[in-house]
Formats: sequence, structure tokens, C-alpha cells
Amino acid sequence: MERKKEELNWDDDVSIDQSALDVEWLDQPILMKRYGERAAKARLELDQAKDQLDFVKAKLEGQMRSDPDKFALPKVTDAVIKAALLIYSDCIEAQDDYNKAKYDAEIARVAVAAIDQKKSALENLVKLHGQMYFAGPSIPRDLDKEWEKREKEKRVSDGIQARRKK
Repeated sequence: MERKKEELNWDDDVSIDQSALDVEWLDQPILMKRYGERAAKARLELDQAKDQLDFVKAKLEGQMRSDPDKFALPKVTDAVIKAALLIYSDCIEAQDDYNKAKYDAEIARVAVAAIDQKKSALENLVKLHGQMYFAGPSIPRDLDKEWEKREKEKRVSDGIQARRKK
């Protein structure tokens, strides 16, 4: 089963431009719709993969029960059939498709949660602006520069930790 996925730029979509909160708010519902639709599509693909897996298992199980000699089964019990299903390529392929669809559905769910988290962050930034958090008697803080500085420090720290592990 071939699944074509819409390319979404998660990193860009969850980032916030603090200097353009109004634009970020205008984009938020569009992002939520896009990621929500992707999550629904992933869930549909998961359900379809599960149905296909169940179909393949049922078909093989029926064949095994009707002609156990063809499959070299010592006896026809649920445990023997369940174990025998694991070695057939159709079943392995269907299980693999199901596992991939399950992974994609989970990633899509997490993406929706991240976009929802962005909404909360935007709400709190707007509240801070409304409370004049960013205003002061001196030069206003430049969040972009502070963010870049923090990210640079984090990368340096991560690099040091990586060298320590070696």
C-alpha cells in the first residue's frame, strides 16, 4: 500500500515571529486546519491499513484451516495458526504497512498538538504585550536577539556534552 504524504514544514509552522504577532494570529487557524486535515488523513490511512491486515490474516487463516497439509501445519489450533501467519510475506507486508500508518498517525497527532501549543504561546505573548511587559524606560528587549543568543548557548552546551560522551 503506497501512501503519499503532503509535505509540511513543521519547524517553520511552529515557530513564532515575536515582531509580527498579528500575522501569526492570522495564520494560526490556517495551520490548525492544515494539520488537522493531515491528522485525519493519517487516521484514515491507519484504519485502512488495519482493515487490510485483518483481511490478509483472515484469508490466510481460512486457507490454513481448509488445507493444513499445504501449509505443513502439525495440527489446526488457534495458537498454531497465529504463529504460522507470522512467516507469510503477505502478512508481514500488511503488518509493516499497518505499523508505518500507525507511526504516521502518531506523528500527525503530535503535529496538531504542537500547533495547538503555538496557539497557547501566542495567547501568552499577546497578554505580555498587553501588560506592557516588553515596554520599559530603557531600550526595549530584542526577543529575536535574546532567542538567538539562547539557541547559540544551547548548541555550544550540546557540543560540549557530545564531546564529553566521546
